[in-house]
Amino acid sequence: MKVSIVVPAFNEEKLLPVSLRSINAAAEAFRARGWHTELIVCDNNSTDRTAEVARAEGAQVVFEPVNQIARARNSGAAVATGDWLVFVDADSFPSRELFADAAEAMTSGKFFGGGVTVRLDEFFLGMSFFTWLWNCTSRLKTWCAGSFIFCDAKAFREIGGFSAELFVSEELDFSNRLKALAKSRGKRLVILTRHPLVTSARKMHLYSHLDYVKLLLKLCFTRGKAVTEREACHIWYDGRR
Repeated sequence: MKVSIVVPAFNEEKLLPVSLRSINAAAEAFRARGWHTELIVCDNNSTDRTAEVARAEGAQVVFEPVNQIARARNSGAAVATGDWLVFVDADSFPSRELFADAAEAMTSGKFFGGGVTVRLDEFFLGMSFFTWLWNCTSRLKTWCAGSFIFCDAKAFREIGGFSAELFVSEELDFSNRLKALAKSRGKRLVILTRHPLVTSARKMHLYSHLDYVKLLLKLCFTRGKAVTEREACHIWYDGRR
């Protein structure tokens, strides 16, 4: 068995070293089973030292010139040679216990993939509520948070990976298409809950509540079409870190 861990990264030199070290330590859960692993970082047209930092941590680096997280994940997956793919965002810090739970799901024969509940690395009252709400919705809908997704590599390629038409919410579209394929094969997706993924709350420092309100209003007024426009999704793409 081989697991390919893919990390999309745009201007992530600050958090990437800690994230990759967490990933490497967590991957011991796979190696303890005698599995092989590979770590792939997709440099998504960064203007900082992202690629240099990734190589220093032992990662294979690929380059994606179009600044879009869906394309970055797909470009990383395109060079992956594993039986399973694990996507982890560059500002997230998985534990060995989480990877062990994912390994159990991979070998169970029941699942084509899945995600995990999330926990912020800092406490913000309002954001903690929305994180709780997301976790509940994720479990109810079997929607995978983009910060951590694992899936069978053959299934990933069969559904065509992540949609290059979406600049945000691509993980929801991906989850729905993967669920449909899984159902057709007598399998399903799972949302792991025992060991939540710790992810950075840095956007709460970088953007105001007004920025988030403006984004929500634009999504409402465009009936969701704003997710196909990079400019409308500037919170993810303006390079602030």
